[in-house]
Amino acid sequence: MQKQGQASVALIGCGALARELLALTRLHGWDAQVFGVAAKDHMLPQRIAPDVERRLRELIPRFWRLIVVYGDCGSNGALDAVLASYNVPRIAGPHCYEMYAGVSFSQLMDEEPGTFFLTDFLVRGFNGTVWKGLGLDRHPQLQPLYFGNYRRVVYLAQSDDAELRARAEAIAERLGLAFEVQQTGYGGLEERLARLMAEIQEERYRPVMPISR
Repeated sequence: MQKQGQASVALIGCGALARELLALTRLHGWDAQVFGVAAKDHMLPQRIAPDVERRLRELIPRFWRLIVVYGDCGSNGALDAVLASYNVPRIAGPHCYEMYAGVSFSQLMDEEPGTFFLTDFLVRGFNGTVWKGLGLDRHPQLQPLYFGNYRRVVYLAQSDDAELRARAEAIAERLGLAFEVQQTGYGGLEERLARLMAEIQEERYRPVMPISR
């Protein structure tokens, strides 16, 4: 039973989705709070499962229900194994590109496997998250090693922002790649999360705390 004064749902999301999760929570009026896990974990995906687990252990005593807003994101099933032990669901999807683009993602990859995707988050943080994260600020000569097999940049835009579009186009030019834009909005992220939020009060989603891990 939900305790008096206890918030209903904790949304544990990748830091790359934090802005969108906050916006969706306001838009739908959900009784939920958003908690992030560092987006830089994508550079070392083995960190995703343990970092999410730390959030679970912190938040299960404080919230009636929890939802993890993450794809597998390269954890090779480790994230889902952790979530199963706590009986906490996550949004469907392998990663945010597929969440935003939906069926278009497979079509884009079939059309050109050498596609580098950008989102609003990655456009805003490209220098820190990608450029510095890959060490290209210190070793720019490695750029062909990282990007030599790409042929184009596709910007999956959540917002209709001319400044972000210009920055995305500048990133493509910097990488020497063709540039395309798809205006996705929140896409499948919103649809799938709204569906899960509508079900989350069901008993089958009651989280558990393993005795020891």
